[in-house]
Amino acid sequence: MYKDLDRPPLDEKFLRGRLVRPGALWTQIDVLAETPSTNAVVAAAAATGQSEGLVVAAEYQSSGRGRLGRTWTTPPRSALLMSALLRPTGVKASQWPWLGLLVPLAVAAAVRQVGEIPAQVKWPNDVLVEDRKLAGILLERIDGPAVVVGIGLNVTLREAEKPHPAATSLALENAVTTDRATVMAAVLRELASRYQTWVDSDGDPATILPEYRELSATLGQAVRVELPDGTFLEGTARDLANDSRLIVDTREGPRPLAAGDVTHLRRV
Repeated sequence: MYKDLDRPPLDEKFLRGRLVRPGALWTQIDVLAETPSTNAVVAAAAATGQSEGLVVAAEYQSSGRGRLGRTWTTPPRSALLMSALLRPTGVKASQWPWLGLLVPLAVAAAVRQVGEIPAQVKWPNDVLVEDRKLAGILLERIDGPAVVVGIGLNVTLREAEKPHPAATSLALENAVTTDRATVMAAVLRELASRYQTWVDSDGDPATILPEYRELSATLGQAVRVELPDGTFLEGTARDLANDSRLIVDTREGPRPLAAGDVTHLRRV
């Protein structure tokens, strides 16, 4: 099943040596050959009382999920597929939605650093290169309380393997590196740094907003948004509200959106 020499396995020992140490956020890193869903594995561990800092990666997911119930399936070892357990219990629950913006920022920053490609964030939680989707983020809040952070990042996905014409990968974007362990370590470092800053500030959005505005592919764009009830609206994505909602200026006035599927139309 895993005979492609261009797609070596993740080095669990290397990852633990780089990331698991006294005082660090990450306390355990496991790499599975195959699983239906890394989010499900981490959620099950959280239900048994697992502490914050668990990371589970998989070489292949048979039932990976994206936002809005969509599937996320990639060839074995072609993507970085992982989930992490966070317990920001010192932060008010009303601030937790900001994690949905913090995580893609960390992924984009890591890709920019080690891949040297101009990754951006698309509201609410995708990572793009221009208008091509590089990564998707799925956050699930569970009892505990806890948050399971799921990350799917295309690394060596080839043109013929793309599940959608708008998909891309580090390889297709000619990134400096397509070594998944290097990319995974960078993502987890960037995530840990931003998460700790956010927690230490009691969830202050000011720790996220400046960088988000700088790296956003959505703000300033004319957008078409499919809302959870199946209706659509169009307008200009102006800014983020203090509760992380996207403010879209429509003909009827500003609309703050907590959820929706955004299509970029053109830059205003």
